[in-house]
Amino acid sequence: MKLGVVSDTHDNLDYVEAAVAHFEAEDVDVVVHCGDIVSPFSATPFDADFEFHAVRGNNDGEWKLRGIVQSIGTYHDDFAHLTLDGQEIAVYHGTESGLVDALVDSETYDYVLRGHTHEKTLEYHGKTTHINPGGLPIPGADESFHVAVVDLGTGNVSFETL
Repeated sequence: MKLGVVSDTHDNLDYVEAAVAHFEAEDVDVVVHCGDIVSPFSATPFDADFEFHAVRGNNDGEWKLRGIVQSIGTYHDDFAHLTLDGQEIAVYHGTESGLVDALVDSETYDYVLRGHTHEKTLEYHGKTTHINPGGLPIPGADESFHVAVVDLGTGNVSFETL
């Protein structure tokens, strides 16, 4: 099973559409958005040929966002615990870095997926793989927009610059 991971798209439809196209080309089964979609219009492209999950980011204040995501997938509020292909996955936007560290350090999850920092991250801590795909390029963070694809069968994680 392949899992697509995206975060911090901040209403940039070019990046959203590029991410969706990449996930479709990679034939992913499930896509997780780690927060900061922002407005409902930028969630609708995720109505594609994969299962879709999203958590709330600190900029997701638009009250209609939940309804749009629920119409195409699952909106999990601040935190999601998913079990996919036998793997335990935590999804949190990442606003509180101490909470991210606790999720990773607990080794309760096979994967901890997060966003918020706009910096691509791939770290291994015991049995836990910590992934941040990055996000909309901002000063002081990544200069490019990335998404991640995780092969849950092999554990292989690849990043694509879009």
